[in-house]
Amino acid sequence: MASSRTLERSPEEEVTAEGLCARLSGVGYLADERTALMLWLALRLRRPLLVEGPAGVGKTELARASALALGRAVIRLSCYEGLDEGKALYEWDYAKQMLVATLVRDALKKEAVAASSVAEAVRAVASSEASFFDRRFLVARPLLAALESDVPVVLLIDEVDRADPEFEAFLLELLADMRVTIPEIGTVSAKHPPLVVLTTNGTREMTDALRRRCLHAFVDYPSPEREIAIVRARVPEIDEAWSLDGLWVLGIFIGPLLVAGLYDVRERAMLGDTGSNLIGGMAGLWMVLTLDTTGQIVALVALVAITLYGEFRSISELIASNSVLRHLDSLGRPR
Repeated sequence: MASSRTLERSPEEEVTAEGLCARLSGVGYLADERTALMLWLALRLRRPLLVEGPAGVGKTELARASALALGRAVIRLSCYEGLDEGKALYEWDYAKQMLVATLVRDALKKEAVAASSVAEAVRAVASSEASFFDRRFLVARPLLAALESDVPVVLLIDEVDRADPEFEAFLLELLADMRVTIPEIGTVSAKHPPLVVLTTNGTREMTDALRRRCLHAFVDYPSPEREIAIVRARVPEIDEAWSLDGLWVLGIFIGPLLVAGLYDVRERAMLGDTGSNLIGGMAGLWMVLTLDTTGQIVALVALVAITLYGEFRSISELIASNSVLRHLDSLGRPR
């Protein structure tokens, strides 16, 4: 079979780096220029992309957005400790094999009985053994499904750092040559090389062998301006009531987990909850705001909830109505 690297390029692989960045923006993922460039190189060079960064910054979402932008399906393999090829690549359908063996048992028995010696009987049975280990009895798992797909796909190997180092060694053939070896069948090469995106949260170091086979992108927490754009892109209904001045209550931007909180606010509002129900009052807000980042997330989401579904038209109006919030706002503003 011809190498996957020599196959003709699909139309979406001809997109420019700027065009890919625009497509990502069009599906709601605001990638920085470097991340978009590395994704484009991975697409053009047909090399895996290892995306690193802290949890919650959008590494997995990059793969999903890439699939939407390129018009591809996503095949996802979520990694965990103890993951092996039986869950990642393939396994044999033993129940089906046993059923077929039961149905053809009489035929096998006749062949064995007709043999003139034990050795001939063994050879007769062995010649039929290959029939039980062909593609009909093979159950494709995510890696094999991505290679055998009739159309190009995005293969997401999520949180690869959670898998064992031995699993990394198993991945090397796939990452290097876009093919895998199944002992009973042989080598299976990609019909259409998938766009392979691996993500890691840095819970352990990746091996050098895996890193050498990948392009690299690091996704960090977004800048304040970028975070505002992300929130507006993902939760557009908040834009009418959004007041950027109100964000200085915390003095910082608390990272992409804000998006999840805003979605929660919108969902609760659709169920009929009011701002007061969402936060249960403003008592103890000073303590919440001076706690850890999780507490700050809760506080900011509460402020947004009041803005959207309470009596105030904006976060600025809410701040102006409360002396504690005015004091915090003055402390948080840059000098």
